[in-house]
Amino acid sequence: EAVKGGFFMSLFANVGVDGTYSLTVWGYTALVIALIAILLLGNLLFGRKRAFSAREISFAAMAIALGTVASMIKIFNMPMGGSVTLLSMLFIVLVGNWYGIGMGLSAAFAYGILQLLLGPYIISLPQMICDYILAFGALGLSGLFSRSKNGLIKGYILAVLGRYFFAVLSGVIFFGVYAEGVSFAGHDFSGQPLLYSLSYNGLYLFTEAVITLLIIAIPPVRKGLIRIREMALGEA
Repeated sequence: EAVKGGFFMSLFANVGVDGTYSLTVWGYTALVIALIAILLLGNLLFGRKRAFSAREISFAAMAIALGTVASMIKIFNMPMGGSVTLLSMLFIVLVGNWYGIGMGLSAAFAYGILQLLLGPYIISLPQMICDYILAFGALGLSGLFSRSKNGLIKGYILAVLGRYFFAVLSGVIFFGVYAEGVSFAGHDFSGQPLLYSLSYNGLYLFTEAVITLLIIAIPPVRKGLIRIREMALGEA
């Protein structure tokens, strides 16, 4: 069984000298298949009353593409992963704001798969699921406020908090060892993985969140987002 497991591991991923994994061609192929499966499953689960329309799929795909491009424009990088990007989370949050929780979660999970494809940092399967599928997937929670007044702001805050939760969880479980000997703002995090993870992940996620909320509060930007929402819903 160990030999069999090792064969499948080598088929889909290679282990680096630092213990992390890099995907093989078969690994990337499997993730692309998983991406397609997630979108189809989302339509099956959340589109039972009304299947996703071509307009919804098109606008969601455009938002995912823009979010992916924006994620590559980084204001600064954190040493152990994570970065402040050019509003990348906002684009995914918009899908949930337009179409609700079903399409929002489908788009967010798909976005997480794309992030895994573009820049994987994998030390184990549970860590991969937590950091990429669940953390990015939480951005789809914005759909809970799609019909609420100021729903975009409420949904964005909830989405960021959802991603923060899973990022902190991953930090405590999988990266807590890095807290040893680390000092930040005059505090030694040795033996305090939870506090370390809360601080580390909060620094980049909430910095981007504050920047994003300030930008979408600018009247011309706010009006533009309203206009785009009308177009996405076919109301323009």
